[in-house]
Amino acid sequence: MSDENLKFKRLGEYLKSRRDRLQPEAAGLKETNSQRRTPGLRREEVAILAGVSSTYYTWLEQGREVTASREIMESLSLALRLTPDERTHLFELWNPGNPDPVPSINTVSPGLNPQWRDIISQLSYPSFITNERSEVLAWNDKAGEVLSNFGKLPASERIMLRLLFLDQGLRRRMLNWEEFALYSVAVFRTYYDMHLHDPWYKDMVVKLCEDSMDFAEMWKLHNIQGKKVNRVVIQSLSTNQSVTYDINSVASLADHPGLHICIYTPVVAES
Repeated sequence: MSDENLKFKRLGEYLKSRRDRLQPEAAGLKETNSQRRTPGLRREEVAILAGVSSTYYTWLEQGREVTASREIMESLSLALRLTPDERTHLFELWNPGNPDPVPSINTVSPGLNPQWRDIISQLSYPSFITNERSEVLAWNDKAGEVLSNFGKLPASERIMLRLLFLDQGLRRRMLNWEEFALYSVAVFRTYYDMHLHDPWYKDMVVKLCEDSMDFAEMWKLHNIQGKKVNRVVIQSLSTNQSVTYDINSVASLADHPGLHICIYTPVVAES
C-alpha cells in the first residue's frame, strides 16, 4: 500500500473511531425508539451534522481517495465534537498540500551530544532523553532507580511504551498505571499516524498487541492525546513509600525537535 493510500486509510479509521465514540445525545440528536446497531452515531447522522452527503462521508471512512477541503474537515471536527488535540490530529491526517511524508525524527543517530547527557546527569530528579518512538536514548542514575534499570536492557527493549506494559515490576509499582497507560497509548497514536512511511511503528504495535492484551484493548480505543504535563504515582523500591511525580517534557534539543528530556518532578504536598 502506498503512503498516499495509507494516509486515506488512517483518516477513515480515525473518523470511524470518533463516530463510534459519540452518542446521539452528546451530538445534539434526539433519541429514537428504534434499536441502534452501531455503538455511536450512524454515518448518515455524521453526514447531516457536517453538511455533506452520506455517500461522500462513507467514502471518507472507507479510505477512498476523495478530495476534502479544509471547510469539510472543520465541519467534521465540529460534528464529531473533537477536542483541540483530536482536531489537530485530524488536520495532520488530512495534511493539505503536503503529500510527501515528514522525515522521521527517529532516524537520528543514538549518539547524543555529550552535553545533553551531562545535563540530565546533574539533575536530582529522574530524567531521561527520549524520542517520538518513546525510545530511551539517555538517562540519569535516578531514572534507573525509580523507573527501570535501563543499562541492563538491550536498546531494542529500552522503549518506555513497551516497558509500561511488559515490565511487571514497574507496572505493580505504578499505582495509577491504567490512567497513565491510557494517556501514553493516546500520545503514541499521534506519532503513529504522523509517520505513515516508517514501518517501525506498525511493527511495534503488532508486537505489543501480541504481547499485551491490555495494550491491544487500549489501542482499539483509537484515543488521541497531545503531550502535556502528566502525573504518575510510583512506589519506591528502597523505602516502599509512594511518590507522586509531575512529568515535564523539555522539547527541541538543538537541531532535533523530536527529542525531548522527560523530568519526573516530585509533587510537594500542600500544607
